[in-house]
Amino acid sequence: MKFLWRTKYLIYYLWKLNKPLFLKFLRFSKNEKQTTTFKILIDVVKSVYRYNIGIMDYFHFRFYEKNHQQRLQWVGTGYKYEYDLLMNPPQFRNILADKILFYQTYKPFVHHQYCTYNDIRTKTPEAQKVFENPTGKIIVKDSKGQCGWGVELLSAKDFTMETLAAYMKKKGFNLAEEFIVQHPRLMSLSDSGLNTVRIITQLTRNNAVDILGAYLRLTINNHVDNMASGNMAAPVNIKTGQVCGPAVFSDITRKPQTHHPISGVSILKFTVPFWKESTDLAVQAALYDTRNRSIGWDIAITANGPGLLEGNHNWCKILWQLPVNQGMKHILEQYKTELLENR
Repeated sequence: MKFLWRTKYLIYYLWKLNKPLFLKFLRFSKNEKQTTTFKILIDVVKSVYRYNIGIMDYFHFRFYEKNHQQRLQWVGTGYKYEYDLLMNPPQFRNILADKILFYQTYKPFVHHQYCTYNDIRTKTPEAQKVFENPTGKIIVKDSKGQCGWGVELLSAKDFTMETLAAYMKKKGFNLAEEFIVQHPRLMSLSDSGLNTVRIITQLTRNNAVDILGAYLRLTINNHVDNMASGNMAAPVNIKTGQVCGPAVFSDITRKPQTHHPISGVSILKFTVPFWKESTDLAVQAALYDTRNRSIGWDIAITANGPGLLEGNHNWCKILWQLPVNQGMKHILEQYKTELLENR
C-alpha cells in the first residue's frame, strides 16, 4: 500500500514539476557532487519512495550531500501532506484555504481593511474603505491563491469603483485589500514589499499551544514575500524576537545572506517589533478555532502592532527547515503519535 501511494505521489510531483527549475537544480547538484546526471536522477526516485519526499525536496534539502540517517530527519512533501490531513482535516481547513472565509472567521485578529468583488461591484461601505484607504494603493487577488502568485498591487487613482470591479472580474480576482504600511524598522530592511512574520503553532492533546518555529520573511524587489517568489527567510528566536541566523533562499544556487542584498541592512540580530504581541496573537488565534491543530500564521506588523494576514493549514516545510538547516521530522512525530494514541 505504501508503495502504491508513493507511486501516486511521484506521478503528481512529475505533473506539477517546474521543469526549468528542476534542470537548474539538477545541473547544480551534479556539479556539487561531482557525479553523473543519471546517478542523481536514480537517487531522486529512490528518495521519493524511501523518505516520502517530493522531487524538488531532494534538492532543497541537499540530499545529494546527505547520508541515510541524515535524510531520515527531514519532513518532505509526502509526509507533510499526510500530517496535514491528520492535524487539519479537509472538512475544516476551508476556513484557512479561502482568505475571505479566513478574514470572516478570524475577524478579531485582522486589522486591515478588505472587501470582496461583490462589495466593489455594489459599492458597499467596506469597498469604500478599501478604495479610499490613506495609501492610495489596493491589493487584489484570488482568495484561494497560493504562494503570492497572481497578487497585484494597484493605484486607486487609476480606477473608479466600476472599472475596478470590471478589472477584478476580468482577472478572476474576488478579494481587495488596503495596502498595509509596515513598521518603519521593517521598512528599513526592505521597502519593496510587506515583510511578514510566519509563526507556526501546534495544539497539544490538551489544547495547549506550542510554537514550532518563527521566521522573518524578507522581500527582494518584490511586493510579495514568499520564498517561492525569490525572497528570503530568516529564523527568529521565539523567546526574544531576534533574528538568530542568516536569511536563506529556496533557490539552492544562492548563498545565505547576513545583510539584505538591496538595502544592505544587517539581518542578523534584527529584533522584530512588537514580538510579544505577535506571539500572543498567534497563540490566541490557534485557540480561537481548535478544529485545525497545526497552522502557520502570517502576521503583518505596523507601527500600531501586529495583525493576521493568513493562516496556512499546509504551512511550508521548506520555510520551517531550511533557515535552521535542520530536518525536524522528530518534532512532528511526537504530535502525530500523541494524537493517534488518544483517538
